[in-house]
Amino acid sequence: MGPVSRRELHEAGTPWDAGTPWDAGTYDRVSDPQLAWAGDVLARLEGLRADATVLDVGCGTGRVTELLTQLVPRGRVLGVDASREMVELARRRLDGRAEVWCQDVLELELDEELDAIVSTATLHWVRDHDRLWPTLARALRPGGRLEAQCGGAGNIARVRETIELVARELAPELVGFSPWQFAGAEETAQRLRHAGFEQVRCWLVPRPTEPADPPAFVRTSILAAHLERLPAERREPFADAVAERVRLPLDYVRLNISASRAILD
Repeated sequence: MGPVSRRELHEAGTPWDAGTPWDAGTYDRVSDPQLAWAGDVLARLEGLRADATVLDVGCGTGRVTELLTQLVPRGRVLGVDASREMVELARRRLDGRAEVWCQDVLELELDEELDAIVSTATLHWVRDHDRLWPTLARALRPGGRLEAQCGGAGNIARVRETIELVARELAPELVGFSPWQFAGAEETAQRLRHAGFEQVRCWLVPRPTEPADPPAFVRTSILAAHLERLPAERREPFADAVAERVRLPLDYVRLNISASRAILD
């Protein structure tokens, strides 16, 4: 299997903030919370065939992708991410054990159907969920599984309030800006069924989080898209002001998604 289209992502107007440069090295260093959340998703893959073909959507630096290679030792693991920086680090980590490329998930086209799609801490960065779920459904074989987790309704509400307050003081061009789609469980379930999924379960789980290095975590995991909109000389003052004011634990809420592509009679 290989991708039919590997469109490079720094195109104007893409629905997944592909132009946002990520500090992949720092993200990798401080991403233990994301790895812990991913454990919940991987646990739901019990029973997946050892020779299955699996796609990691939003593979980041490849930490979760690496765990997927252990779940399907005779299978194939693919990974896509919108960040060139993340993909480069993931390729170094995986060293050929998975095929990873840079692509907007909304443009995903593969030449064979997948047994499973996994995504962790990513899909809230895709703002067009009406396009997202049909795209993922088309990539799966009938009966293929979708197991995902992302930010959901109420996610980092206090942090977002802090960002808005700091923006009013230091970066008026960021007032009202959000790069995220934090959807609710019921609306997501409806979208999934409409997209051709069945056995749909969606649920929200609070995950209060205290990262080991809060300033670095806030800057790389939360503020990347905000900082991209600022001139270089104003980025650090803005990030520092937000990091100084946020309260721990960070008020994360995870939207869990479990479904399978409908099997047609």
